[in-house]
Amino acid sequence: MLHDRPVSSEPLRRPAAGGESLLTVIIAFAANLLVAIAKSVAAMITGSAAMLAEAAHSWADAGNEVFLLVAERRSARRRDREHPMGFGREAYVWSMFAAFGLFTAGAVVSIMHGVTELVDPEPAGDYPIAYLILGIAFVLEGISFTQAFRQARRSARAQDMPLLRFVLGTSDPTLRAVFAEDAAALLGLIIAGGSVGLHQVTGSPVPDAIGSILVGVLLAVVAVVLLDRNRRFLVGQQPPPAIRERALARLRDHPEVARVTYLHLEYVGPARVYLVAAVDLTGDDAEHDLARRLRRLERETEREPAIEEAVLTLATPDEPAL
Repeated sequence: MLHDRPVSSEPLRRPAAGGESLLTVIIAFAANLLVAIAKSVAAMITGSAAMLAEAAHSWADAGNEVFLLVAERRSARRRDREHPMGFGREAYVWSMFAAFGLFTAGAVVSIMHGVTELVDPEPAGDYPIAYLILGIAFVLEGISFTQAFRQARRSARAQDMPLLRFVLGTSDPTLRAVFAEDAAALLGLIIAGGSVGLHQVTGSPVPDAIGSILVGVLLAVVAVVLLDRNRRFLVGQQPPPAIRERALARLRDHPEVARVTYLHLEYVGPARVYLVAAVDLTGDDAEHDLARRLRRLERETEREPAIEEAVLTLATPDEPAL
């Protein structure tokens, strides 16, 4: 996979559609749906503001997984005449919808409810039910996060990168979204548990309301980070240096290439890149023969699954080699 391996002689590869990222999203959706239902019931029984915020959080996450499933499916389509760069960037569009949903349905609702509880608090009770639901939710969210964590850790190790740096920089928006949302969900459950506990101990609804606000702020931060990362890939994001070096080595090692003077790589989808290069071909053929050789080299380059499209041009004699 293009973004998952260090520089080596192995062929560049792109993960097959419906692979591990799809499994990660499906597990996250199932976990969040079950958790959302349980939290909603607990919020109605206990009257806890923090529990209601967590319910809104889980419903937002479950809805977001639907967007991520759409992103996986639509971005996997092959390019056609009307879409020469393919459909890979659809993954970032639908992932942005998911991040915006997390912000509006999760963060805004949680913060507004917390402020409302501060102004006009409602009585709460049945605390054991709240603790039971929070415990079950923590287990389910933990299962989902474990799947995302394992996938991210394997890829980060293969690329010899720190885990968080890989998650923020990966071209796979579904993995990043599930990892970030599940991590936020676990932290939110800890906040909610502490808020409910302080409400029970002190008898004051203030800690509960503050917990709801804190959960909302947490979701807002995660949503803004996800929105920014998807924005970067939509406007044009270059792959890491290791991938550039591997692509450059492949071109330079080709028997018909004497030197490479220019190379541009840009993500056009998860693990898919657009390649533009200026090369000096071996020999001194006539112009029409050079054109045919250049087109043939482009087609060979595009046989690498991770290369969505390759555009090659001839280098001038005075251009320095890379």
